[in-house]
Amino acid sequence: METKTGIVLREIGRRPGLQDIEVTVEGQVGRAVAYEGYSGLVQAGDQVLLNTTAASLNLGSGGRDFVIVNLSRPKMELTGSGHIMKMRYTPGQIRVLSVEEEDSPYHQLMKSIDDLAGTPVLVGTLHSMVAPLCACLALKNRKVAYVMTDAASLPASWSATIYQLKELGLLTGVVTAGNAWGGDIEAVNIFSGLLAAYGVWKPDIILVAMGPGIVGTGTKWGFTGIEQGTILNAVDTLGGIPVAVPRISFADSRARHCGISHHTLTVLNEVCKVRVHLPLPALPGAAGIFLERQVAEHDLQSKHHLEYLDGQLVDKALEFYQLKTTTMGRGKDEDYEFFLALGAAAELSCREELGPA
Repeated sequence: METKTGIVLREIGRRPGLQDIEVTVEGQVGRAVAYEGYSGLVQAGDQVLLNTTAASLNLGSGGRDFVIVNLSRPKMELTGSGHIMKMRYTPGQIRVLSVEEEDSPYHQLMKSIDDLAGTPVLVGTLHSMVAPLCACLALKNRKVAYVMTDAASLPASWSATIYQLKELGLLTGVVTAGNAWGGDIEAVNIFSGLLAAYGVWKPDIILVAMGPGIVGTGTKWGFTGIEQGTILNAVDTLGGIPVAVPRISFADSRARHCGISHHTLTVLNEVCKVRVHLPLPALPGAAGIFLERQVAEHDLQSKHHLEYLDGQLVDKALEFYQLKTTTMGRGKDEDYEFFLALGAAAELSCREELGPA
């Protein structure tokens, strides 16, 4: 870890749980983030200790400096309630009131519930899937709860997408599971997180995906999106209807992500142990032929309930809600097939008669 001290110049913006600030560090002006539940809020003139590792490594969207402690006011009082720690046994551990624990208003609910009662659960891999899916589902008048896993960003407040979707009324509630934190409800793991989303909000559809910042290494097994398979297994165990949201692109320059990504293929072939719904976009021409060849090569048709659907719902949804979403820096016009796959997934999950795969 790299640390440096800086001086806060001004607040740039704020949303619940997160303060965007301008700082000067070693004579250079830059931006940093203070999490209210971790370091407290800061003000102009404060001296702060910063974790500068990600910025020094040029790590894209997560490459900011983060406030570790406000050196001008280092003391923080213990607030809130609960006895569950997240980011346990690290200097950053924080206290949360978990939905399962005895002090939670939902404790009795969580003791009594163990079934999703056939609720469709869309399981994705990238955080960039969340906004288009929510927009499509809202356009279909579906009530949506979101479970954010701990495979990427841990604080939910880092996601401007979540904040925007809640402001627009496209998300009923957010559960942060595992060591992720900052949702409307905290959960110890994905199983209780799914049950909490269903039991507390009774959504029509549950959406599961990590926060911003998937980790990949260019190897078969070394990516955090591999959790998709275990989550699909969990949905089946809990009596939900598992729907795998495929990662599809014809704009990514990396061959392993062409068509159906190797991430999705690894999950569906070797990690997911249950039969799931697999919606794919009906694509014309060479792209459609490429997908069909991948499906045949990996025998996906026999392993899962596969359907080709029109994904153009995503066009209407993004336009209606005026959402300018990107994936890997590419918008809908640049990576259209990625977004069509999300439209297809939303269409399938909204079927009234949707049953087990």
